[in-house]
Amino acid sequence: MKMHQQCAHHSNEAHQSCVSLVPIFNHLEDEQMNEIMETVQSVSFKKGEVIYHAGDDSDSLYIVHRGKIRIYRLSESGKEQLVRILNPGEFTGEYALFSESTHESYAEAMVDTNVCMVKQADLQQFLSKYPTISFKILTEFSKRLEQSETQTTRFATEKAETRIALFIADYVDNEEDSNEFTLPMSKKDLASYLGTTPETISRKLADLEKQGLIKQKTNKRIEVLDMDGLLLV
Repeated sequence: MKMHQQCAHHSNEAHQSCVSLVPIFNHLEDEQMNEIMETVQSVSFKKGEVIYHAGDDSDSLYIVHRGKIRIYRLSESGKEQLVRILNPGEFTGEYALFSESTHESYAEAMVDTNVCMVKQADLQQFLSKYPTISFKILTEFSKRLEQSETQTTRFATEKAETRIALFIADYVDNEEDSNEFTLPMSKKDLASYLGTTPETISRKLADLEKQGLIKQKTNKRIEVLDMDGLLLV
């Protein structure tokens, strides 16, 4: 009995931690947060396990509690296009908030990952009761739309080297008081995200290093030596 209570206690703590991480919920009062916590399901996935497939019913919001998730699409020819990578506090399955639909993408755990799930019916009830959640979701939608449009424009107008340089510049901008950052994904995933090949990624990074624009400190750790020059590539 004590063990069961202890497990329940840990589960409740996990739910609270998960809900408090995600920006669409973390502005709520404690009482409102507790109400959401009661509807949360905690699910774990092993590295490489698919969380949902394209074509599956989209009936839940998935919040990353621990770990990392890659969202990708497959073309008719089977070519993979990475859409985004989700870290703790970020979410997917947001279309379930508004209507019954199916997933257009795949979600896969990049490492052992724990996810908090909230069902569509519960989400819609919370949206009605707490309108501020809707505002937070629209803010996130706006950010993702801007990122998607930027990525699409770069695919259409920029050469591979420029796409890589701009990706590096964007990430360094997100680092506080640092010209260094760690690639958030493998070179294979980065190639998929930028619409090129892993070999091209490695070659172009080496070219940028030869030009004195960056320094590859480790396989994934990069220091920007000349930001102005990087933006002119």
